[in-house]
Amino acid sequence: MYAIENGTVHTVTEDGTIEGGTVLIENGEIGAVGTGLEIPADATVIDASGKHVTPGLIDAHSHAGMAEWGEPEDADVNEGTDPVTPHVNALDGFHPGDGELEHAFQGGVTTVSARMGSGNVIGGIICSMKTYGDLADEMLVREDGMKAAMGENPKRYHGEKEGRQPSTRSGVAATLRQALMDAEDYASRRAHAEEGSEPFDRDLGMENLARVVEGELPLRVHAHRSDDIATVFRIAEEFDITELSIEHATEGHLLAEEFAKRDVPAIVGPSISSASKYELRNITFETPGLLHDAGVTVAIQTDAPVLPQEHLDVCVGLAVREGLPAEVALQSVTRTPAEILGIDERVGTLEAGTDADLVVWDGPMFELRSDAEVVFVDGEYAYDRERDDSDPREEWTW
Repeated sequence: MYAIENGTVHTVTEDGTIEGGTVLIENGEIGAVGTGLEIPADATVIDASGKHVTPGLIDAHSHAGMAEWGEPEDADVNEGTDPVTPHVNALDGFHPGDGELEHAFQGGVTTVSARMGSGNVIGGIICSMKTYGDLADEMLVREDGMKAAMGENPKRYHGEKEGRQPSTRSGVAATLRQALMDAEDYASRRAHAEEGSEPFDRDLGMENLARVVEGELPLRVHAHRSDDIATVFRIAEEFDITELSIEHATEGHLLAEEFAKRDVPAIVGPSISSASKYELRNITFETPGLLHDAGVTVAIQTDAPVLPQEHLDVCVGLAVREGLPAEVALQSVTRTPAEILGIDERVGTLEAGTDADLVVWDGPMFELRSDAEVVFVDGEYAYDRERDDSDPREEWTW
């Protein structure tokens, strides 16, 4: 049992911020949050005087655990044998030993939505994963969506291979439509077979994609440009897909009203970049604030390892500088992504009964000079900056 006391506790709930608050951790969960709490005699006490205590940060779009920090040749992000691979599951390619995950929890990021890359139009099942642990199955929070991608990446990845669709934006859209149509037909045939107690040949990919068209599994679509985002909205309407998120949303601010009208969340980033391709010509850290002002649900991402996972807090700070309200900043990497991913009963807030994922910071989370001092994941004392006195150069390879 642990007691973090005397801190400025940001619950990210209706209880708001508690000055001089205490958080009790017991059996991997938050036991209680408040002031004047009785601290059990057997509790290990951590004095957070002058510090800020927050839920563990959540990155709603990451490749941590998949892309292999320092070993890009072993990255398990794109099953590039076909533009449609809904049978692939991120859990099967997630490596708990990926160095990016250690960087993550040391930087206060305790949960990531790990997924495939954007080489395929449909990439496979995405999984919300804890960043601290030894076994992927135990780090799994839930399967949180089906990865899809629009625009330049699938065009380039498959269009450069002779005779393979897609090679154009219209080809990307057609490929996505056909896959969803196939899933609808598959689900209809399966239901007919079940009604008549007839044998039915199952298909792993179609089983997974049927979960999307039946509303069980959200569709999470990589889309930078405003026209690609509009195409996603169009296709979602055609197939009555309401469980949807737009990932990156680089030009999302140009369609802010459309996001708000459809109640579609935007997971924005990474925005620390030059316009390295046409899709990024309107990249700006103003996007989160502009979307928020329009009433859009906004989370911020790193797309790690495109940006190092531990710099999620830096991305939030830059968004605040460019207009995202400070009071919304912490929500954009805690409660909001948890709600988008459907894991808010477990993570994203500090309240009794949730997973004991929390961070003690030496200043406000989104300020550049602030650092994570103590990190808990599932009640485990994952990191203490003062105790971690190892010399990183001892692990350098010359």
